[in-house]
Amino acid sequence: MKEVNPVVWFEIYVNDLDRAKKFYENVFKVELTELANPEGDGLKMLSFPGDMETKGRASGALVHVEGMEAGGNSTIVYFGSEDCSVEEGRVVSAGGKVERSKMSIGEYGFVSLVIDTEGNMIGIHSMG
Repeated sequence: MKEVNPVVWFEIYVNDLDRAKKFYENVFKVELTELANPEGDGLKMLSFPGDMETKGRASGALVHVEGMEAGGNSTIVYFGSEDCSVEEGRVVSAGGKVERSKMSIGEYGFVSLVIDTEGNMIGIHSMG
C-alpha cells in the first residue's frame, strides 16, 4: 500500500458565493481566485491557493451551482494552521460561528470546529 495522501481536491458548496468568499478570505487570510467554467452551465467556483502537483496538500474551491444546497453534509474539511485559536478568533467577525473551541486531540495536536456563513462545518488543525 502506498503511503501517499490520496486527497487532491475538495469542494465546499455555498449558497452565496460572495458572502462565503469574504468569510474564507477573512478567516484564513488567503485570496480566492475564480476558476473558469468550460461547460458554461452556471457553475461558479472560487479556488483556494494551491495546485494539483503539491505533494501532501490538497487544494479546493468554493462552489455555487443550482440544485446543490450548502450545509447538512457529513464531510469536514480541516484547514492547517500554526495555532487554530488564531483563525478561530476571526470566525465570528467574519460572519461564522464557533461550534467547538480549540480542543486537544492528544499527540495529534488541536482542532477548532466552526460553521461558515453557509452552514458548512469546517475544522482548523494545529500542532500547538
